[in-house]
Amino acid sequence: MNNLFVLGTAFLPIFGAVVALLLVRYDRAKRWLSFLASLAAWACSLVVAIQVFGEGPQTYRMGGYQPPFGIVLVADGLGAFFAFMSATVMMAGLLYAVHCKDKCVSYPAFLPLFLTMETGLNGALLTGDIFSLFVFMELMVLSSVTLVAIADDSLGLEAAIKYLLISGMGTLLLLLGIADLYASFGTLNMADMAQQLVTGERPLLAQGASVMLVCAFLLKSAVFPFHFWQPDFHTTAPTPVHAVLSSVVVKIGIYGIIRLLTLLYRQEAQAIGSLLVVLGLIGVFYGGLTALRTYNGKRLLAYSTIGQIGFILVSMGWGTPLALVAALVYAFNHALVKAALLMVMGLLSSRTDPKSADFADVGGAGTLMPPIIGALWFLGGMALAGVPPMNGFISKLAIVQSGVQVQQWLPLFLAVGAGFITLIYVIRTWQAVFQRKNPDLKLTIKSYGDGVIAPTLLIALCVLLGVYAVPLLHVAELVVQQLADPFVYIDAVRLFGD
Repeated sequence: MNNLFVLGTAFLPIFGAVVALLLVRYDRAKRWLSFLASLAAWACSLVVAIQVFGEGPQTYRMGGYQPPFGIVLVADGLGAFFAFMSATVMMAGLLYAVHCKDKCVSYPAFLPLFLTMETGLNGALLTGDIFSLFVFMELMVLSSVTLVAIADDSLGLEAAIKYLLISGMGTLLLLLGIADLYASFGTLNMADMAQQLVTGERPLLAQGASVMLVCAFLLKSAVFPFHFWQPDFHTTAPTPVHAVLSSVVVKIGIYGIIRLLTLLYRQEAQAIGSLLVVLGLIGVFYGGLTALRTYNGKRLLAYSTIGQIGFILVSMGWGTPLALVAALVYAFNHALVKAALLMVMGLLSSRTDPKSADFADVGGAGTLMPPIIGALWFLGGMALAGVPPMNGFISKLAIVQSGVQVQQWLPLFLAVGAGFITLIYVIRTWQAVFQRKNPDLKLTIKSYGDGVIAPTLLIALCVLLGVYAVPLLHVAELVVQQLADPFVYIDAVRLFGD
């Protein structure tokens, strides 16, 4: 049975983009309409999540064609979990954009491109067709590249071109992997491929495809050694865009790898998992140590994302049910925290005269702003560092518990030690921005309430999920239970008819 809410989660934003293009002369109306389109997609994602965890996976057959010949949208536990996370942060990003002071937000193409990026991300998380996954991801990439290119930052165009060239390598790897799978199985439907992999032989081309697909997804999530594009690309992005790039857009690679390990390449999961642990630990230390030495608040948070993705990879690499629960919880909590912190940093930098997030420019700016802005950064920083009672503590605790369970003492010790690096750079940023006096600093915009709503809502969720984490943990456990049996996904697609 076709579920229209699955379709709405993926495609309502792009319909909003079309309408927004018609409102070129009505900037305020266009901003609110874009937010409402994203809000509608979020409501659909919430309904889908409730249905998935109450009734089982939900599907929508595009054009009514029977799988595996037609394209089908599939919302199983993993897809619904990531789609709800994506829709939540995207909605918050557009709420921030409604009042954002960046000049580029008023450009006619900005909000339509933002909504198109959301369609690309949500569609990639819900499609059951691996070639459609490629199409949605490229839609997301092209939209985000254009948004960075038109940023107020003079280096935005350079960063966008750099990422476009690097992303081309990921696109090539992804296409080659998809071609190998199609040559091996004669289908692009992931459920059909999974059934053939479970019940039949494993062709050599299909095994080679695993390497190319994993590399492509690692590049999308800026994992070492594919990380070098991320700091420039994310730092120069407009604040609403940076907030979603570093929180949910980078998670598309995490989603892809989990899908590979639990659906298509279950036999190779242990070998791939060992690689993920090593790459994750490198990312944790590289991201954390580089964040310690950076000169820019937004750049610090971009490097921090590399480190936080590393924690998720380590947990994924361990591969036990508890470790996968920890990875999902960490991914969700990090999305909320990172988006909120970037919005606060954007609020600070947009009020300074050079409109820069360099510590030389925003140092002491927090002392001239209302206490709520400092409180938001403090709570978000504590959540990022994993200090109780914030949701980041739940994430770190879940990883520690999963590491103890698998008795991976050296990786666990290194991960815990690296966690203290996060606390150090969070405290240093707090001191530089919110405690240091800067008598020469002048703020250009005196209003503050307009940019506080979205990060306040996200930080409130961080507090709530720290104090009462049971619902998130329960949902993550349900997701992992579904992933344990690939036929839950396969049967949902109904490969052989009703």
